[in-house]
Amino acid sequence: MDSPRDILKRHGLRAKHSWGQNFLGDPDALQSIADALALREGEPVVELGPGLGHLTRFLAATGARVTAVERDRDMVAVLEKEAIPGVRVVPGNAATVDFAQVAGAPEIALVGNLPYHLTSPILFQVLAQRAHISRAVFTLQKEVVVRLAAEPGNRDYGLLTVLLGLHFDVEQVLTLEAWRFHPPPKVDSAVLRLTRLKQPRAPLVDEARFTRLVKAGFAQRRKTLINSLKSDKGLATPEAMLAALQTAGIDPGRRAETLAPEEFAAIERALGPVTAMAPPPPDPSPDAPEEDTSEE
Repeated sequence: MDSPRDILKRHGLRAKHSWGQNFLGDPDALQSIADALALREGEPVVELGPGLGHLTRFLAATGARVTAVERDRDMVAVLEKEAIPGVRVVPGNAATVDFAQVAGAPEIALVGNLPYHLTSPILFQVLAQRAHISRAVFTLQKEVVVRLAAEPGNRDYGLLTVLLGLHFDVEQVLTLEAWRFHPPPKVDSAVLRLTRLKQPRAPLVDEARFTRLVKAGFAQRRKTLINSLKSDKGLATPEAMLAALQTAGIDPGRRAETLAPEEFAAIERALGPVTAMAPPPPDPSPDAPEEDTSEE
């Protein structure tokens, strides 16, 4: 298999930095990623952002039915010319595509090398479409994988850690040094594996309220939990929120980063039946730096 540099040169292309294109051509790394997904012959798998088709070839070699979703028209043309046997190429945006629909299957495996700016949107899509995803393996910036796989009490622990942790086993399976990519990114990468649980770790009254509750908890994470949660007045009155914490057995003086997904779920259940909620406050990026420095 030719290197990314050679394939790009053959087609008269260059990596698009604005698209976050860093192509992985290292055979050992590609084999490890394919092994982490553990595909079965005939199993449908959706690859997001196949690029030049290096990982795609390893996926196809397992005998799985590969659907490669690529938004870059230049890469689509390359994949069509390379004509990898057993692979169907579909132009599309990985951040908005219906994974099961594009594969034509009720349940799929999911894999991809995700650019940094699309990581959160795609992971929220994974959460929204989790009923159709048995497992997923993503190559991401290493610092992102560390956050997503963090344990409660760790400063890296955050919003998506909790949301994913309620429904998936989350683990880092591999580290990939920057030199393995073309062009080399400025930071190392890592491989994240998500394995869907048969049942969530804890029951909920309302999924949307749970997500909103966790977002409120981490929106001002330097504040105590009760002060962070009270910042979203549409969730509950301050009195009702304090009562919910007490019912759930959660110390209101803790901080969001110390709570396991099951504890956030207990708070959500303690809020009782869902009533009409006011619109939430502006939704900050989960990766944005926090502005609040209060130690209240």
